[in-house]
Order: sequence, then C-alpha cells, then structure tokens
Amino acid sequence: MAATAAPSPPPAQHAFAPYDWALVAAVAATWGSSFLLIEIGIDHFSPEVVAALRLAFGALTLAVIPGARRAVRREDLPAIALLGVLWMAVPFLLFPHAQEDIDSSLAGMINAASPLFTALIAIAITRTAPSRRTATGLLVGFAGVVAIGAPELDGASAGALGVGLVLLATVLYGFSFNLTGPLQQRNGALPVIWRAQLFALVLDVPAAAVTVGDSEFAWSSLLACAGLGAAGTALAYVWFSVLVGRVGASRGAVTLYLVPVVAIVLGATLRDETITLAGLAGTALVLAGAYVVGGGRR
Repeated sequence: MAATAAPSPPPAQHAFAPYDWALVAAVAATWGSSFLLIEIGIDHFSPEVVAALRLAFGALTLAVIPGARRAVRREDLPAIALLGVLWMAVPFLLFPHAQEDIDSSLAGMINAASPLFTALIAIAITRTAPSRRTATGLLVGFAGVVAIGAPELDGASAGALGVGLVLLATVLYGFSFNLTGPLQQRNGALPVIWRAQLFALVLDVPAAAVTVGDSEFAWSSLLACAGLGAAGTALAYVWFSVLVGRVGASRGAVTLYLVPVVAIVLGATLRDETITLAGLAGTALVLAGAYVVGGGRR
C-alpha cells in the first residue's frame, strides 16, 4: 500500500504529461495487483514465508538504488524501526493470513479505507476538531467499510476474521502514514522506506523459519513473492516518489483511488472471485469519503 511521500513545493498546475499518466498506471497496477500476488503466494507458502520473501525482495531491490542508501539521521532510527513494525512487519503478516479466508478483491476494497484511518488518527493525535467536510467524508467512508464487510460478517466466522485482520492492517497503515511524513521530510522517502524494510525483515524472518515446513516449493508462488517485493514493495515507491515530485502530493494521490479498482478487476478476471454489489457500492463510498477527507485536509 502507498505511503505519503516527502512533501515538496507543488509544481505549477498543468495537465498530466504522458509520462505522468504512465507513472500513475504503473503504480496503480503494481499496488493493485499486490492482493492477487499475495493470493498466489499463499497457494503454496505459509503467510509468514510470503511476508519474509516480500520484504527480502523489496529490500534487495531498493539496495541497488543509490538514493535509498543515503544516510538518515541517527536520532530518527528508533522511529524508523517503529515504522518498520507498524507499516510492514505486522501488516505484511496480516494480509496473507486474512486472504486465507477472504478474496483478494475484498482485501483490496477494505484497504481503500487507509486514508480514512490516516485522517482519523491524525485528528486524535493533534486533538483538533475535524472540519464539517472532513467529518462528512469520514462518515461516508466508514459507511462504505461497513457495506463492504457486512456480507462477510453475516454468519461466516472465517470471513469475519479475514475482514478483521485487513481492518487491523489498515489501522496500522493509518498510524504509519502519520509517522512517516516527518521522517521522510527530514531524510527523504526512499532511505526511510529501505531501512524500515530491513527492520521489518529482521522481525519476520524468524516466523518464516518456524513455518517453512508448512510450505511447499512452487515457482508460481516464488515468482509472485518476487513481484510482490521487487515491484510492489520497492519500485512502486520509487515511481510514486517521482510522480509526486512532478505533479505534487495532492494530484499524485489520484493513483491511490485506482488501487482497489485494479484489485477488483484482477480478482474477478484471474481468480474468478465473486464481486458483490454491496462491495462495489461500499468501495465507491470509501473512495468518495477519502476524496472528501483529502480535500478537507489539504
């Protein structure tokens, strides 16, 4: 899932160039396909192995990018370590465990609520009353979350557990995105992301070692984890940082609204997942709420 990139003075407002649209498409396709790749990964690997491989491929990919290896402030390392826990180590375990019980498309729909939790947690941290626009956006968005999850909560304990795990991961993303902004302002986006991945990898490898016996080797799952890590957990952040640098954070956020759409399309076409009208309507409400909240906080 996406992070807030280090803020920079917004460029002049002009129409997106073809290169900008290419970046939007690449990031949306990469992050939107993450849920499908997780699904393929857990076909043969334990959730813990999927999480560790994702982090390993991601960290190795960023390691070859000079910008990611730039030094960070020593006093920021504890916060970056905490970011690795909240943003990667725990959520990267929660998603594959959740997707043992729910479809990849549903996970993508619920994950769209990340901006809502980010705004809600920011309000709680700053102890400021939300504007009427922000409050309206939050109400609309969380009504969408209820609409998405309601069919799974109706007498299906496994589905309810999966929904709960994705919601927990999304809440952790909300904390992470509030934490990462100042860190990226001081150190740059990629150095913070790479070090957070390394901290998360150290935490997730022992769990993967314990559960590796529950896995069986398959090229399809290994390649899925490689794509999930190298593209979704590394290159997509590079592309998103470039996009934000070219068009500004507010306009670059259009990418995030396309991620659940990609997840829904891929799940329905490649995994034959059932997409309910309630899920589609709920996703529309979540995205509308996120858009309103984003406009209210800008």
